[in-house]
Amino acid sequence: MAKVSPELLQERIGYQFRNLQWLNEALTHSSYAREAAPYRDNEQLEFLGDAVLNYLVSVRLADAFPDSPEGKLSRGRARLVAAEHLGRVALSLDLGSYLRLGRGEEKTGGRAKLSLMVNALEALVAAIYRDGGIRAAGRFVHRFILPADLESVAVDLFTVDYKSALQEYLQAERLGPASYRVVSEVGPEHRKIFTVEATAGAHGTARGSGNSKKTAEQQAAHALLEWLRKKRHA
Repeated sequence: MAKVSPELLQERIGYQFRNLQWLNEALTHSSYAREAAPYRDNEQLEFLGDAVLNYLVSVRLADAFPDSPEGKLSRGRARLVAAEHLGRVALSLDLGSYLRLGRGEEKTGGRAKLSLMVNALEALVAAIYRDGGIRAAGRFVHRFILPADLESVAVDLFTVDYKSALQEYLQAERLGPASYRVVSEVGPEHRKIFTVEATAGAHGTARGSGNSKKTAEQQAAHALLEWLRKKRHA
């Protein structure tokens, strides 16, 4: 069962369901549904919620950045619907406390699993859509998932995430994950330049520099990704 009554979640999100079954379904993990038939799990709502969320985020980005090309908007959308971002939203709503979990999943710490919370968040978007329509779902997404001022986070949204791109490439090539280490730190504290080395096992190494470890890691990942692609097509 849920650790906290699902009805209390309505107060937290500021939405009252006309049909509580949608909310209950959104919070029901497959492990609970198997043990407590005829309950439905949230997998179908998760599927629908992913589509609704992508649509709402796409509309908001297109409205906020009308002159931006498709590729740029796609990068921004990918950031906003990524598990990393949705996980932070799910944690802020404490969704884990509202999940209906089977006994086994409960014992293995299911409430703390970000993947389960992200799935429930997407299902919750769909549940609100089913219960109140696209406007209700839009209000929820705008309030909890989208930054209040998209323009202020445009740089983070649209900058290419080379670390993620490198990881995706390595996974596609069935290679292990990349590792990063700081090689050097040069200069005064307020103007320090970091050099980071990115390594993909025995398959390649590259370095990058920047005024922060994060920037240096991105530069190293970019250099390593480009090197691996050239090597592959050589």
